[in-house]
Amino acid sequence: MQYGTAAEQAWYMPAAMAPAAVAVETAAERVERLASESAVVVFSVSSCCMCHAVKRLFCGMGVHPTVHELDLDPRGRELERALARLVGGVGGGGAPVVPVVFIGGKLVGAMDRVMAAHINGSLVPLLKEAGALWL
Repeated sequence: MQYGTAAEQAWYMPAAMAPAAVAVETAAERVERLASESAVVVFSVSSCCMCHAVKRLFCGMGVHPTVHELDLDPRGRELERALARLVGGVGGGGAPVVPVVFIGGKLVGAMDRVMAAHINGSLVPLLKEAGALWL
């Protein structure tokens, strides 16, 4: 039994196998996408003490952030440069820009901004609004 040529069968090819134009996501687009996927997102470096402190702050409040460790990501350097542009830091060899925190898809900033929001009492309302905290 003969089923025909590959060209005649192309209509049957599942979408997952069909060749498609793959759009390359820029680092800034990836940061934006990752930041909007969870209520609280922390961009971190696994060996950074300030990153550890901000993660502990959230966990101590009962918030479990999504953490993206840039040193474990193959495109981590690109993401760090994109984050540096967002927060106005140096990045890429200068002072580290991490941790960078997003709550509800919105940039909060680095450790200083998160701690300032915690101290002045505006962090808990932000977390509640994003659905990360149910107090």
